Amino acid sequence: MSCVVAESESLSNYLEVSAERMRAAATFELDAEFNRAVEAIVAALTAGRPLLICGNGGSMADAQHIAGELVARFLLNRKGLPVIALGSNAATLTAWANDVDYPSLFAREVEAFGCKDAVLLGISTSGNSPNVLAAFAKAKAMGITTIALTGGSGGKMAEPGAVDIVLCPAAPNTAAIQEIHTPIYHLLCKQVEARCAAALG
Repeated sequence: MSCVVAESESLSNYLEVSAERMRAAATFELDAEFNRAVEAIVAALTAGRPLLICGNGGSMADAQHIAGELVARFLLNRKGLPVIALGSNAATLTAWANDVDYPSLFAREVEAFGCKDAVLLGISTSGNSPNVLAAFAKAKAMGITTIALTGGSGGKMAEPGAVDIVLCPAAPNTAAIQEIHTPIYHLLCKQVEARCAAALG
């Protein structure tokens, strides 16, 4: 099915196409990796270790969205959780990008905020974002569990050994991948929140 949207296309038709993509992305393999991601994040958060999240552009907005839901609340009143959207501090971002470089920014923040048995969730629709890949490399060297939320072929993040857990729904382009990412991380927030609330109050 074409992913090109004509100017005359109706909202109802676009939503039907989007729903078809959602159904196509629903596979047992994605379920299994999703469950592994939830387990890893809950284990870290209930042990007081942080969940770090990073991405660029729309994926950065998604990282901040997830952090907001888990630090504040998603559906339940419960204790706040140690979740950080990397790159959110504009002074740090601009200082490092200006004085050093941009591709190593997230890796620097992983070094600053991460610890063994924490979790890094990197979001990249292509799976090839250099700064997210650099953050994964730093995280793995520190004993941090790595999770990629990507799409399509998964790019470099889907290569063996690059990342511990890969959530890679099938979708034809960036916008379609982003549409599928939203329900994935909403359910992730729901399940992580419920299990952490049960464990921590």
